[in-house]
Amino acid sequence: MKPFHSPVIAALRLVIFLLWTLVLIPPYGLILACGRRTLPLVRRMARFYWQVTAAIVGFKIKVRGEASTERPTLYVSNHASYLDIIVLGSLLPAVFIAKKEVSSWPGIGLIAKLGRTTFVDRRPRKSVTQRDEMLTRLGSVQESMILFPEGTSNDGNRVLPFKSALLSVAETPVSEGRSLAVQPLTVAYTRLDNLPIGRVWRPFYAWYGDMELAPHLWDVLGLGNTTIEVEFHKPVRLEEFGSRRALTDHCHDVVSRGLVTANAGRLPPLDTVPQG
Repeated sequence: MKPFHSPVIAALRLVIFLLWTLVLIPPYGLILACGRRTLPLVRRMARFYWQVTAAIVGFKIKVRGEASTERPTLYVSNHASYLDIIVLGSLLPAVFIAKKEVSSWPGIGLIAKLGRTTFVDRRPRKSVTQRDEMLTRLGSVQESMILFPEGTSNDGNRVLPFKSALLSVAETPVSEGRSLAVQPLTVAYTRLDNLPIGRVWRPFYAWYGDMELAPHLWDVLGLGNTTIEVEFHKPVRLEEFGSRRALTDHCHDVVSRGLVTANAGRLPPLDTVPQG
């Protein structure tokens, strides 16, 4: 059974989102052009943009745990769809790491570029190049980053294997000889108008396979209010595990357990918690 979809709500949300984006782009672009000294303000504006966007599309985000405040931090998350960007962008003063193809997507590519997304070629033979690109951002401006190490989105019911090559930046000291702080986190779409989403409705939020972007977005915008659970797990460092592979496996295990627990509805009740 499909959830109720309102074309009127979808159209209204789309118009408001477009107007909101058009209003914010000029001042944001002007501040961005001022260079590195305005980065703190740029980060705050980007987060504010996503917070308002989340409200426009009817997202109620519940947070468990605490996001690492160390800069830089590499946040490592599961990935169901482009909607994860709205969720995490509203919570974290960090930039995203995305596959190179995203830069050419209509609309989304422009927003990603304005958000200073780092675009990487995820082919194995390009791993050294992509690591260096990420290290430049992490080291030179102490920029925290959000990584989806599955390398692709999925149906939201499970977590695909993490690609250890994408965590290669964790092997290089970034400040005072210490390795990079890595924080696993779990994103789960759990309720629609207070009803459990379940396996049947979850694909309405997940974007994967050969789904077309525009029809999927239209479906999402016409749904009711959605509850998303975000759990921040304990930050870790490479030296705690001895190898990049072991670190990758640890992150995958805690993120996967978090998703299974959230999807099964076994999380304790919790009020929405704003992140600092």
